[in-house]
Amino acid sequence: MSDILGNDQLDDENTIEFVTVLIAGQMFGLPIAHVEDVFMLQSITEIPLSSKEVAGVLNLRGRIVTAIDMRARLSVPPREDDGLPMAVGVEFKGESYGLIIDTVGEVLRLKKDAVEQNPANLDPRWRSVAKGIYQLDGDLMVVLDIDQVLEALVESMAA
Repeated sequence: MSDILGNDQLDDENTIEFVTVLIAGQMFGLPIAHVEDVFMLQSITEIPLSSKEVAGVLNLRGRIVTAIDMRARLSVPPREDDGLPMAVGVEFKGESYGLIIDTVGEVLRLKKDAVEQNPANLDPRWRSVAKGIYQLDGDLMVVLDIDQVLEALVESMAA
C-alpha cells in the first residue's frame, strides 16, 4: 500500500483509502470501503436486450453477479486486446455487481482534504459519476462515485 500524504503521520480520520484501477489508460479511484472483491473474469453470460453497459452475468463463488462494462459506462472505446479483463466486486442496494475494468493498480491512502472538485473540462459523461479528482505526481486520479455509476443502470434494468 502506498501513502501519499506528504508527511509520516497517518491519521485515519483525515485519510481515505482507494483501490486504483485503469480504464482506457485513465486512473480511477474506488473508495476501498465499497470494494468487496477483485477478480479475473472467466466467463460471462450475456443478457439479451440489456443495455450496452451491462456485459452480462457471472457466477462468483456461487453468487450471480451483474457485470458492468465500465468502458461502455464511461463512453470510452472497447478493449482491443484479447487479454482477460479484471473486475472489481461492489454491492449496491443489496445486489452484487462486477465492474469490468482493464487492470487493478495499488491501494492508495490519501488525505481527504486533498481531493479537488471536478474540473470544468472533465468530460460531462464522467462528471456525473465522479466525486472529484486527486493530482498525484503528474497523474490524475478520478474518484468514482459507485452509487452514481450504478444508480441509472439499476433503474433502467428495473424498468
